[in-house]
Amino acid sequence: MARLKALLWDVDGTLAETERDGHRVAFNRAFEACGMPWRWNEAHYGELLRITGGRERLLFDMNLRADAPAPAERDALAHAIHAKKNAFYAELVHSAAIPLRAGVRALMQQCSERGVRMGIATTTSRSNVDALMRMHLGPGWAGSFAVTVCGEDVQRKKPDPEVYVQALRALGIGPLEAVAIEDAPGGLAAARAAAIPVVVTRS
Repeated sequence: MARLKALLWDVDGTLAETERDGHRVAFNRAFEACGMPWRWNEAHYGELLRITGGRERLLFDMNLRADAPAPAERDALAHAIHAKKNAFYAELVHSAAIPLRAGVRALMQQCSERGVRMGIATTTSRSNVDALMRMHLGPGWAGSFAVTVCGEDVQRKKPDPEVYVQALRALGIGPLEAVAIEDAPGGLAAARAAAIPVVVTRS
C-alpha cells in the first residue's frame, strides 16, 4: 500500500466558505459598482457553481439574461466586473469576514507534525489565494506548501485534471501517494481523472 506523502487542498469552499461569503458577496458589490442591476442570491449562485471560474461563470449568467449587453460586448464587461470583484473579495478577506473552515488549521498542523507535505491545487486566481492565506497564515504562508498551482498556471480549469497533474509532477509523487480535499463535483471529477483519491467535504 502506498504511503501518504501529500495532501492537496482545493481552496474555495474547502479551506473556507469563500464562495457563499466571499466571491458571491464581492460579485454583488461589483455589479453595483458597475451600475448593473444584477444580484446573485445563494440559490442562484449555487447553480452557477457548476461552471468553473468566476469570469466563465459571469459569461454563462449573461447568456441567460435578457438585459445582458450584445454578445460582442460581454467579454469586456465580464473582465471589468471580474477585476472589481477580485478587489472587493480581497477587502472581505482582509476584514476577517471569511474564517477558515472548522478543522482546517488542525489538519494542517497534523500534516506538519507527521511529515506529510501539503499543496494547493485550485483554479481560482493566485491573488485570491494569496489574500486568503496571507490573512490566516501570515505573509510567509507559501512556505507551508510544497506546491501551489492556481488558475493562471493551467490552460484548462477543473473538471479537467491539469491542475492535479501539475501538482503531482511538481511534488515528484504518484497519484496514490496523495489525497485531495474537494467540495464540488468539478473538483472531485478533476482529482479522480488524475487518479488521486479524494475526500469530499460538503460546503
